[in-house]
Amino acid sequence: MLLQYLMQIPDKRRGQGKMFDLPHLLLFSILAIASGAESYRKIAIFIEENFETLCTFSNAKWKRPPSYNTLRYAICELDQKATEKVFREFSKESAKFEKGKWKTVSLDGKALKHSFDNVADQRFKQILSAFSPETNIILAHEKIGVSKENEINAAIKLMKNLKLNNVVYTLDALHTQKKR
Repeated sequence: MLLQYLMQIPDKRRGQGKMFDLPHLLLFSILAIASGAESYRKIAIFIEENFETLCTFSNAKWKRPPSYNTLRYAICELDQKATEKVFREFSKESAKFEKGKWKTVSLDGKALKHSFDNVADQRFKQILSAFSPETNIILAHEKIGVSKENEINAAIKLMKNLKLNNVVYTLDALHTQKKR
């Protein structure tokens, strides 16, 4: 099912750079990351070590595993908005949001680790996540601006973009503003 969604992501690479199709590159990279790979080299090692199994399982017609440079280039060239859209659709489908049944979605903002730099006068970076506790799936995320007020705006934007019906959203106390 995930591979079908990955096929919807546009491939910006030139013709000669497409020896390895993008959907399988992404699928194998996701499997590698889920198995603990933390770098392009480790993803490439995972694919190389499991090459025959991965190709057999997914019907990939590759003759050899890709190098880490191939992986890095393909991932860096991804259209971020299109990729986010595809993953949101996949998450929504995986969470099985059926009409008529009420679900819970938790929205929570988090500061990203090691994103604060006092020397460069850079505030920490924040992200707001929409999480489905019934299915343990992160449905979407949204960048948060520089002030706490922007977390409220990001939550409103995220709820509008998700377009979910019969959902109870849970948020922390920050979102209990009289103005909203």
